[in-house]
Amino acid sequence: MNPDDLDAYETDLELSLYREYRDVVRMFKYVVETERRFYLCNEVDVRPHEGKDLWFELRLNDAWVWDMYRPARFIKEVRVLTFRDVNVEELVHDEADVPPFE
Repeated sequence: MNPDDLDAYETDLELSLYREYRDVVRMFKYVVETERRFYLCNEVDVRPHEGKDLWFELRLNDAWVWDMYRPARFIKEVRVLTFRDVNVEELVHDEADVPPFE
């Protein structure tokens, strides 16, 4: 495989991942960013822990992870431990964007 083929393959993976994100984002309530991953989820619990250093324990339920190399991105439960910054945002969905349930 030459470098151009590899670049095209990775570009296709990224585009596919973005399209999946666009399709599923309305299903979730929160966006969670860590230094290593980006998650969508419906429940998030962030617990700071103090000791020698400050670190955070995150528990996410009903989650989707942004990772183009992962074959299954929907995850029932996630536990993340980190010494880095954590960003949690609540998503606001416009009711007009959500298709009616039939």
